[in-house]
Order: sequence, then structure tokens, then C-alpha cells
Amino acid sequence: MTKSAKKTAPKTDTTAFTSAMAIGHPAATLWLDIMAESTRFISERLQNDFETQQALLHCQNPADLVQLQSESFRKAVEQYTSEAQRMYDIMTEATGDTVKDAKTSTKRGYDDVPV
Repeated sequence: MTKSAKKTAPKTDTTAFTSAMAIGHPAATLWLDIMAESTRFISERLQNDFETQQALLHCQNPADLVQLQSESFRKAVEQYTSEAQRMYDIMTEATGDTVKDAKTSTKRGYDDVPV
């Protein structure tokens, strides 16, 4: 008996694929912006969480622990609030662009309607 060779999926150029997708569909650009911002934010938060964990390991007394935890929580709330505002701005801008494209170029005035 012969062994069958495993079929592997061909490797694709992700950059070319995403560029082609963005050209083909206007909403894809919005999706790429959201994904880029989400990735940036998540990596920043993971780095902050790692630094906090390192600092927690070096606490000498309960007062330091409580102080560090409260400061970390305050910073996280500020960052999540700021990120929510950034995402809102990205989506609002994209929605505004879509609405501009959807508007017709012909406008009727109220004085041209027959009575």
C-alpha cells in the first residue's frame, strides 16, 4: 500500500489579500481599521497587565498591594474608556463617509413642488 500525501493549504499573502478585499468592498476598510485598533489596544493592555503582575510580586506589605491594585484598576478604566471613544470615532467617521456616498446629487427645493 502506498501512503497518501497530506494536502496542505497554500500559503497566501495576507497583505495582498486584505488589500484586494478592501478595494472590493468599502466596509472592509472599516473592518481593517477596527481590527488594527483592537490589536494595538490589546497588546498595550497585555503589556500593562504584565507590568502590574511583576509589581504585585514585589509588594512588601498589604498597603502596597492595595495601592497598586487600585492604581492598576483606575488606569485600566481610563484606557478602556479611551478605547471605547476611539472605536466610536472610527465607526462614526465610516458611517459619515457611507452616508455621504449614499446621498443623491439631485436635490429638490420646496418651491418647485406643484400646488
